Amino acid sequence: MRSSHSLDRVAVAFDDERLIGDAGLLFPATLVQHLGLREVVDAQVDLGVAAGRAHAGEKLVALVASALAGGDCIDDADALRAGGTAAVLGQRVPAPSTLGTFLRSFRWGHVRQLDAVSRRLLARAWAAGECPGAEPFTLDLDSTICQTYGLQKDGARHHGYTHVRGYHPLLAVAAGTGDVLHARLRGGNANSGRGAGSFLAETIERVRAAGATGTLMVRADSGFYRWDEKAGLLDNGMHDWCCQVDTGS
Repeated sequence: MRSSHSLDRVAVAFDDERLIGDAGLLFPATLVQHLGLREVVDAQVDLGVAAGRAHAGEKLVALVASALAGGDCIDDADALRAGGTAAVLGQRVPAPSTLGTFLRSFRWGHVRQLDAVSRRLLARAWAAGECPGAEPFTLDLDSTICQTYGLQKDGARHHGYTHVRGYHPLLAVAAGTGDVLHARLRGGNANSGRGAGSFLAETIERVRAAGATGTLMVRADSGFYRWDEKAGLLDNGMHDWCCQVDTGS
């Protein structure tokens, strides 16, 4: 006898205000509170007269929480508004339409304001006990591919060398812990080393400002082996670092 039931007819819904989804967000929410992310964003990010300018810290925390919970589009943030989930974050969760208006208010200068936010958060995290201090410290420099869909995203309309349509950001990661220390978005057709010199200079400057005083080791693959960029760093007085290149041999 054939069943009349199918899984595509099953719907799951929250119908009790005491229910909590994604309770694991309690741990990053606690970190957000201790680092003062909302307050730092409110102090650093100024969207001028843009429609999404109000409560920038609250909106950014909601977007981060949505991403941590597996959201990959603006509408996914609506899941955080179910039941008592907002209590986990310690704040109200704006509607997806409000978050979309907020993100559309950003221009290039505002992205640099977010760079300042991440720099201050790194300094606060290291001041709480994670700073390498005078110990040798290794930075891993690499790029990654963030796939996008559709043809309306600036900088991601063409396939890169991987034949994937998307962005090709640069990342600087702390070896051993995997903490992302700096990031820079680039177009999908950028080669691996494009802008790596200035990006590395910014990364070194921010880890120094955060309290890393020991020798720095920078690791990268052969796509970043650019003597002109290396020389530029030396010209800027950054002599207490060294570079290890994986040639793939």
